[in-house]
Amino acid sequence: MSGHSKWANIQHRKGRQDAKRGKVFTKLIKEVTVAAKMGGGDPTMNPRLRLAIEKAKAESMPKDNIDNAIKRGTGQLEGVTYEEVRYEGYGIGGAALMVDCLTDNKTRTVADVRHAFTKYGGNMGSEGCVAFQFKHCGQMLFAPGTDEDALMEAAIEAGADDVVTNDDGSIEVLTPPNDFMTVKDALEKAGFTPEFGEVTMKPLNETELTGEDVEKQQRLIDVLEALDDVQEVYSSAVMDE
Repeated sequence: MSGHSKWANIQHRKGRQDAKRGKVFTKLIKEVTVAAKMGGGDPTMNPRLRLAIEKAKAESMPKDNIDNAIKRGTGQLEGVTYEEVRYEGYGIGGAALMVDCLTDNKTRTVADVRHAFTKYGGNMGSEGCVAFQFKHCGQMLFAPGTDEDALMEAAIEAGADDVVTNDDGSIEVLTPPNDFMTVKDALEKAGFTPEFGEVTMKPLNETELTGEDVEKQQRLIDVLEALDDVQEVYSSAVMDE
């Protein structure tokens, strides 16, 4: 894998996500609602909800919207009941894809996702066909030039699972999913603010794409992410610039 790819790919993906602000509120409200439903309405006791609220605030979502989404999740307000569902398959060049959805109509959602895979060169597979190729974890990325030894010491003390230095000089800190916010808070107090951080499905092996395959894979991901019921798309593809 080319040395620049980790930093460049994550920055590229973050930039594309930031550009898609039109549907951001809808997706965030769904996530806040489901997180509150699954783990309760107290963010101090519900790491998933706390992360969802932080993301919502980062997008300048009004407090009333967040509070109402929590109340719908805990049953204090009436609202649509969403179900979590994941679809798996392969994209261009055999790159693994996982598509996480929140839906009130699984029949509609699976049809939409399958259509996107089929029309844009992918292949939707059965449950579990690529899940083993990903690890559920918290991931933070720190810019090249960050003090590696100091960051590693702080991360280990905070309870991180692993600290990885990439060929391009960027540093990844990996955490258990439920400990992501705790470790992030501890690192920020120690003076280390990540450029990018999320609870994600991290590919264990990456598929490097070049040339036209990059455009085709990005198009497939864009179409999937544009579907109303899709929350996240995870891919093992590395896009060569």
